[in-house]
Amino acid sequence: RPPRSTLFPYTTLFRSIEHLDENISINIIGTTNILEICRDHKVKNCVMASSSSVYGMSSTAPFDEGQICDKPVSPYAATKRTCELFGHTFHHLYKMNITMLRFFTVYGPRGRPDMAAFKFINCIHHDKPIDKYGDGSAIREFTYIDDIVKGVVASIDTVSPWLVVNLGGGATHTLNDLIATIEKHVGKKAVINQMGEQPGDVQITSADQAIAKAKLGFEPSVPFEEGIKRTVAWYFEYIKTKK
Repeated sequence: RPPRSTLFPYTTLFRSIEHLDENISINIIGTTNILEICRDHKVKNCVMASSSSVYGMSSTAPFDEGQICDKPVSPYAATKRTCELFGHTFHHLYKMNITMLRFFTVYGPRGRPDMAAFKFINCIHHDKPIDKYGDGSAIREFTYIDDIVKGVVASIDTVSPWLVVNLGGGATHTLNDLIATIEKHVGKKAVINQMGEQPGDVQITSADQAIAKAKLGFEPSVPFEEGIKRTVAWYFEYIKTKK
């Protein structure tokens, strides 16, 4: 077997491909451990993070929670869907109140440095190349962190016997849109390192949010352009503290 670093482009999204055991341990075993603890201590309401990646190749955009998610395209997606199934099993067996939140491409201040928004901002500011996979037409529903927090808090405050719900940003944008918007607010052009298509990637994520609005009163309030502007502003303040 060749070294892991030669199998796939090394990005966060595909860490689950190269580190399968770690992915299973953290996502599946970690989640079932938490579910068991919540059961044993009779926790009133469990709110857990899932992912839009569970929709995989078998769903039609905009994705609604009733679609059958049986064709994941990455180990990460497969483990997140498995976590949802275990959640339903615990709800069925032990009558636990469980809400599974499917997050759609979260970004914003204090985001992980290995995720696209932070990584692109940092690289463009420092004139370092960014890896661009494919032609940039891949579509994502980017969701600003403040909106995600609102959805999580609403889920904590709203006890549901069993609920799977999308939390998205309300609109879709391409990878090219992301790069161009970051360039605009950083004030520099990106240096592009053109890559092929990513293994295990999907062409589009898009959230139907009827359930989020009806059950949680959730509606995203931070548009994509404003969210990127805020993230870039935070980044410039952040790097001042690192000098």
